[in-house]
Amino acid sequence: MITFYWDFFGPNSEKTARHFEHHLVEFLKTHAIEGAHVGVVLEEEGRASAFCVPPEQSREAIGRALRPRRVEEGDPPSVDGG
Repeated sequence: MITFYWDFFGPNSEKTARHFEHHLVEFLKTHAIEGAHVGVVLEEEGRASAFCVPPEQSREAIGRALRPRRVEEGDPPSVDGG
């Protein structure tokens, strides 16, 4: 399983990550991409990440259009309930 991450730093990192998550959901709807799992994970104080676990057939399109900061293989992150 592949997870895309967009990392944000500083005192407003969580707010910025949640704002990006909103735009990510809009992108998925606009492009009729179903089956993606999105959320925000709080990595540590002053660092939050929006993430997307895309369906295999949409990985290239999402990666090319939204240019994630990092890509990891393995289990998706546990989501912070914020």
